[in-house]
Amino acid sequence: MKLTQNARKAVYIGTLCSVAYFAVYIARNALSAATPKMLEAGYSYEYIGSVSSLFFVFYAIGQLINGIIGDKIKAKWMISGGLLFAAISNALFPYLGDYPTLAMMIYAFSGFFLSMIYGPMTKVVSENTEPIHAVRCSIGYTFASFFGSPAAGILASLFIWESVFTLSSVAMAVMAVAVIVCFLFFEKRGYVKYGLYQPKAKGAGNIKQLFELQIVKFSLVSILTGIVRTSVVFWLPTYINEYLSYSPTQSTTIFTVCTFVISFTTFIAVFIYERFGRDMNKTLLLMFVSSAVFFLLTFFVKLPVLNIVFIVLAIMAANGAATMLWSCYCPSLRDTGMVSSATGFLDFLSYMAAALANLVFANAVNAIGWGNLILVWFGLVVLGIIVSLPYKKKKNHM
Repeated sequence: MKLTQNARKAVYIGTLCSVAYFAVYIARNALSAATPKMLEAGYSYEYIGSVSSLFFVFYAIGQLINGIIGDKIKAKWMISGGLLFAAISNALFPYLGDYPTLAMMIYAFSGFFLSMIYGPMTKVVSENTEPIHAVRCSIGYTFASFFGSPAAGILASLFIWESVFTLSSVAMAVMAVAVIVCFLFFEKRGYVKYGLYQPKAKGAGNIKQLFELQIVKFSLVSILTGIVRTSVVFWLPTYINEYLSYSPTQSTTIFTVCTFVISFTTFIAVFIYERFGRDMNKTLLLMFVSSAVFFLLTFFVKLPVLNIVFIVLAIMAANGAATMLWSCYCPSLRDTGMVSSATGFLDFLSYMAAALANLVFANAVNAIGWGNLILVWFGLVVLGIIVSLPYKKKKNHM
């Protein structure tokens, strides 16, 4: 089948964004995948929890700042610059073991640099492709973000933990160059143009417009799914290692398989969304209800294999709700001219929540145990059910 010009343009832009975001998420998941081996090497839960939390704080604040900047500066500079500077920071982190505070700050700055990518990327996709193609493109790089976890897990299972950071940095540096080259080509061919959509209102008018587009509801979805998709997945290798009594090497391998399965969530979620007639509320509700059921099964079923199956399904269902947010809701804001700013704000909420959760979870493991922590995760997705209930008679279709 011959692609139309619009479809071909979407394939080019979407493929570049997906590959670049894949490199980002290998780096993003390097610390999580390497945690069991880092614990063996003498690092403490508290230190790793603090490192990851500071990373998320810097990433979250960066999303807020860079989201706004991304509506003013061309995406190619934001994306390539973020990749390059993050590569440098990420590469330095494992070799500063004698200076733990400095290492923590360097890794935190890699989070800030990585925050330069998602908002501008979503903006350039939504403004240069048709709405249906924008969703397909965002599915691509959402899948890439999920697939980054098993890729990091593979690296962690094959190499010493320091090499996981080095190799992920090389991938980002290569993509930084590729982004500049490809964007120059896209601009020359007219595939990418800037400034096509501008905010229709200023100041309070912008805020009012976003309120009308359910920004409050999706802010809550961002917070809840951010904790599950980021913090719960971060501690998954350690959960498998300690709670289910697998060795560090086995835990890394299992984590790789689990996150590979989880990476297909976005396709499943969009398939259900399409079957529901593009009813986002109904899809969100189903995802959160399913996640709650599976977290309960995780709590009650102690058999390791089944326990892993249920926790993976719980995470997948929660990630399905996240897919509605990032792959459907954010691109739909194209006409506001504030895609990057709004996406950055939502990501800011997501990762600030994840940062706080990481600190809480690190201390909660010793205080209440893994079993009760599962009930905390269950409670989070129950809140998601409440948020997803259709309070208005007229449902939102996108």
